Amino acid sequence: MPRKSNKIEEWPNLVTMFFNQAQQGGDKEFLWSKKDQDFTAQSWVEVAEKVNKIAFGLKSLNIEKGDRVLLVSENRPEWLIADIAIMAAGGITVPAYVTNTENDFLHIISNSYSKLAIVSTERLIERVLPAANKAKCLDHIIAIESPCNVVTDTIKTHSWDQMLKIEIAAHKADFTKYENIKRDQTACIIYTSGTSGSPKGVMLHHGAILHNCAGARAALEELGLGREVFLSFLPLSHSYEHTAGQFFPISIGAQIYYCEAENLASSMQLVKPTIMTAVPRLYESLHSRIIRGVKKQGGKKELLFNKTVALGRKKIESGRLNLFEVVLNEILSVLVRKKIKYMFGGRLKALVSGGAPLNPDIGFFFMSLGLRILQGYGLTESAPVISVNRPSNVKIDTVGAPLNDVKIKIAKDGEILVQGELVMQGYWNDDQATNESIQNGWLHTGDIGHLDDMGRLVITDRKKDIIVNSGGDNIAPQRIEGILNLSPEISQAMIYGDKRPHLSAIVVPDDEWLDQWSSENGKPKELKFLHEDQELKKALALVIEKINSKLSNIEKIRHFIIAQTPFTIDNALMTPSMKIRRHKISALYKNDLDQLYK
Repeated sequence: MPRKSNKIEEWPNLVTMFFNQAQQGGDKEFLWSKKDQDFTAQSWVEVAEKVNKIAFGLKSLNIEKGDRVLLVSENRPEWLIADIAIMAAGGITVPAYVTNTENDFLHIISNSYSKLAIVSTERLIERVLPAANKAKCLDHIIAIESPCNVVTDTIKTHSWDQMLKIEIAAHKADFTKYENIKRDQTACIIYTSGTSGSPKGVMLHHGAILHNCAGARAALEELGLGREVFLSFLPLSHSYEHTAGQFFPISIGAQIYYCEAENLASSMQLVKPTIMTAVPRLYESLHSRIIRGVKKQGGKKELLFNKTVALGRKKIESGRLNLFEVVLNEILSVLVRKKIKYMFGGRLKALVSGGAPLNPDIGFFFMSLGLRILQGYGLTESAPVISVNRPSNVKIDTVGAPLNDVKIKIAKDGEILVQGELVMQGYWNDDQATNESIQNGWLHTGDIGHLDDMGRLVITDRKKDIIVNSGGDNIAPQRIEGILNLSPEISQAMIYGDKRPHLSAIVVPDDEWLDQWSSENGKPKELKFLHEDQELKKALALVIEKINSKLSNIEKIRHFIIAQTPFTIDNALMTPSMKIRRHKISALYKNDLDQLYK
């Protein structure tokens, strides 16, 4: 068996790491999934046995070193098992989002030249199969959920259960030599979710992800890492959850519970996670939900809640409270903060935010309520974590100091450059894009920022997203969008105005606020009937007027339009990692936006 070790720096690859941890975990619970409303567990040993069997099954289907294997599935134990089995067989995992279209799958399969696909459901196979037939490179599909009723002449289909029944006793030794997998061998090709242009395949080697795990462990060590519990709901096909929600928990011997995003609130109370990773959009949604609930209660409860937030923020920002405030703050911790913590399960050591910039006011809000929130920063090309706030030194308007053994420098134009083992090997079959992104060993992130006097990184915006108005002023749209999204009347927003004399916005009203406004004004509740309603526009104009009072002259929103539909993953106006697709939204509303400048 692979040598035993619990030092991340000593593991030669991710497969060895997993099997070492499985040896130490033994019969302890590891992966939890929901069945009939209850969570059931698989032990480390059970999962390790399945990894071995699936790895041998892949070998029997002619998967060899360096072969690409497409993985399309919701978050579930089989995702992790398949991922590690692919690597154990010497292959390269190519994750894909379950929300992908047939054309998306065609691009990924053709570009990666995947030989085999592991797909969770028949519904997904029906989308993958036509793409695979057109690509003409994929020979086999393994269906996780049986029975598999898909029939094709060119692609052979197999069930997951069939793979698990393959007798491997005589061949088991072939799958214990995992140390032969080199640290610099490609582990996965993760396709960027594509806020603009076609997705590119980011090649991440075992060492890059191990480097991330080691850095994250060092950064969070002071939390007293023990038998941690993670709740996995962000897509595992995204590099953030792939590392932070899968391999990092493995590296510290944690338990992982899988749940759907729509059941997150109930799952948090049931599972009681100790560490949670999420994107800012989730925290914004939770903030809105909490604020709406408090306003509905009104009266003394609303007053107590607002006082709790105010005192909590004062303590964070100034570091001190007077004697009366100290006593009141302790009382409010029992009356208010305890209830909020219960909403999150009651055991949370930290909420980690990544994937996009977190509005500082959202961070202060949760921290004021006694929930530690650690904002981090990274991108797919860096496996993905570059920096994170440390638990004892949180400065919420920064993304913290770099992880151990990560070098950061700021280019003359403000772009953040990164160097270290975490940097990708390059873009699959795209030397030009690779050479543009990695120059002289430095990864050019495309983000603009600076380091503060404590060495913490401050992100100001995406280099490509920076708006330069017709007067030559540089404006960061994400900051303004974050302020708009804080308003209880607004759910989503996009700022527009590159090469224009002033800024405009596309806004999506909050669902609950819109329902209430529609009822009070005798209007239909569907946004598609309301986006041109002048009374609704007047109501939102008052909201934007208040927001403008907090902005500088060049940041003020002079005009706006109301979106006809929310920005979602399904309508391709948002990436699976919950970032808006500016180019698609701009194209969709081009005529309306142009009218604002006439």
